[in-house]
Amino acid sequence: MKVYKCFRILGWDFTITPVRFVLTGLVALMVATVVLRLLTGFQYVTNLTDETPWGMWIAFDVMCGVALAGGGYSTALLVSIFQYKEFHVVARGALLTSLLGYILVMAGLFLDIGQWFNFWRPFVSWGYTSVLFEVFWCISIYTTVLSLEFFEIITERILRQKLHRYIVKAIPVLVVIGLIFPVMHQSSLGGLFLIMKERMFPLWWSEFLPLYFLISSFFIGSAMVTIETTLAKTAYGHEIDHDVMLKLTRVGAGMMFVYLLLKLYDLFEKHEWGYVFQGTLQSNMYCVEMLFGILIPLVIIVSPLSKKKGGLLTYAVLTVLGVILNRLNCVFTSMYESGAYFPGIGEIIVSVGLISLGVLIYCFLVENFNIIGNERAVQVKIDKDKDIKNLIWALLRTKRR
Repeated sequence: MKVYKCFRILGWDFTITPVRFVLTGLVALMVATVVLRLLTGFQYVTNLTDETPWGMWIAFDVMCGVALAGGGYSTALLVSIFQYKEFHVVARGALLTSLLGYILVMAGLFLDIGQWFNFWRPFVSWGYTSVLFEVFWCISIYTTVLSLEFFEIITERILRQKLHRYIVKAIPVLVVIGLIFPVMHQSSLGGLFLIMKERMFPLWWSEFLPLYFLISSFFIGSAMVTIETTLAKTAYGHEIDHDVMLKLTRVGAGMMFVYLLLKLYDLFEKHEWGYVFQGTLQSNMYCVEMLFGILIPLVIIVSPLSKKKGGLLTYAVLTVLGVILNRLNCVFTSMYESGAYFPGIGEIIVSVGLISLGVLIYCFLVENFNIIGNERAVQVKIDKDKDIKNLIWALLRTKRR
């Protein structure tokens, strides 16, 4: 393995890679698009209308973003409350990805405000009867709590003598607070749809929607941690024991099974099996969501495939894509007519740019603070030609045998 070129500026490491050049370009394009949106409104950047007011920034950046950031609270729950100490090795990485996820969610919420300069009003105008008000406050407070928890890692390197010991003492309290607010806003995001019974397609509307959103945020959390650790291994050569990741994902899969049982109960109780096999776009999308996002992952996790790294990664990817599809279906497939809305190029640029910004910040932080494996990461470059030759040679030897 070869190490990429790394520059040290004022004591901070900056690693230069071709991928990061591309990501930086995408971020620059996003910044230009955001400036245009703030100056001119939605008309030149989005395809939002009065009939389709929820677009990509709400469906993907917020709905999916909040779910994808569930790895932080689910891992904290297992490590701190249920005392699964073997998961401590992934706790810091999960905390970082969760923090970055919520910061990007806040950015998406900000950009979706029509009059963005009034973003401060919920802090002083107490609309306590509004579900959105509760979601706003819970996300804001939880992002603050995550930041304070992550400050423990920051103070290991800077301000150690002045603040670190006080932050360490406050961590147990912050963890408890940090477990309360995600439960509230994860379920409340599902509660937003409860008043839309007449508008949503029956397969997605349910009295259990708050519970569906909460449970799915838990099992997608362990799947996201699996993907994050896999990417960390590819980029930094850091590998976590497969048995640890398998146990973590099986805990999440247990919640997925509960989710499936609730879904089946819903279908039987409301006599909606006819909608499942209707053959329409909505019924087909529902079948794809349940088959590839729930059923196949459950089969993988209870089969010998889960004992292989490729099988576990497949489970994680399908789980993440399944929850993303569920959130998009709840907003678009279930409520909008076919062809009524498609994201504008500006919406896509902003969403891709926010993800790129999150990746760049993640790389900088793990390379300068003790996060992955409780140590600083070093970007490595794997000799792909050599790996391919070894793989081909191994396959040929297997064939000969």
